[in-house]
Amino acid sequence: MIRSMTGFGDAATEAHGVRYFLEARSLNNRYFKATIRLPEEFQGLEAEIDAELRKRLARGSVTVVATCTESGEQAAHTINHAALSAYIAQLQRAPAVGGGAVRIELAPLLSLPGVLTPPGNGESRLERARAAFMSLLARACERLAQQRRREGDALRAELLSHSDEIDAHLAAVRARAPELVREYEARLRTRIETMLRQADVAAQPAEIIREVAVFAERSDISEEIQRLTEHLRHYRELLAATDERPVGRTLDFLAQEMLREANTMASKSADATVSRAIVEVKGAIDRIKEQVQNVE
Repeated sequence: MIRSMTGFGDAATEAHGVRYFLEARSLNNRYFKATIRLPEEFQGLEAEIDAELRKRLARGSVTVVATCTESGEQAAHTINHAALSAYIAQLQRAPAVGGGAVRIELAPLLSLPGVLTPPGNGESRLERARAAFMSLLARACERLAQQRRREGDALRAELLSHSDEIDAHLAAVRARAPELVREYEARLRTRIETMLRQADVAAQPAEIIREVAVFAERSDISEEIQRLTEHLRHYRELLAATDERPVGRTLDFLAQEMLREANTMASKSADATVSRAIVEVKGAIDRIKEQVQNVE
């Protein structure tokens, strides 16, 4: 199945007075790479989320952002009075504070380590967050996958159009190739007969046949045509596959092999008609190479 590597999905829920939100975005990447951003107190869930992402997505740069917002009085942190008093006592021993030159502002002290304690039991909060975020991750990834599949359908249609274009030009090359040897033989025979007539010497058929055989061997592109045709068949099979197996890397490799055959044909042929057709084939292959970079 053809899937794009770009997509977006999000999901939200509310439980126990807490609103949880998660979004997942993916972009092109040759490999799988995950960037996960969680609230600081839930950083321990990163490895679990990464493992779940790897089960669902094979390639792409995936960014997951998760947040939680608490409402109501249960969201209030508890002030650790002992820690706050210890900070104040230390500040009062400073000469500027003890002498009255500087006043102590309490609000900034609340941000010092240990002064505020998160509400509720930390372990139970983590368990609730784990359940919420893993459920949201499944929903967000499904929406992301749906978008990837929709874009993949459009990619498949375009990739097939390029293969049709290659087929059309390859058919022209296949029809033209047998004519090249006959035309070369006719030109060679005419040229040799003209030169030998001027020298009043008879042409030797064996020499002409030998030259034609050398030309035919040097310019024969039948094997390249056959291999390119086989690559196209495999290419269409991958585009038509309905399983979940990622095919992006295989398509990229096939495009490289197709370009190799086209380049070999171009180097062997000096015929203008064949050369123009191969230029068009190479252009279509380059477009395939560019577009398969977005296929998972």
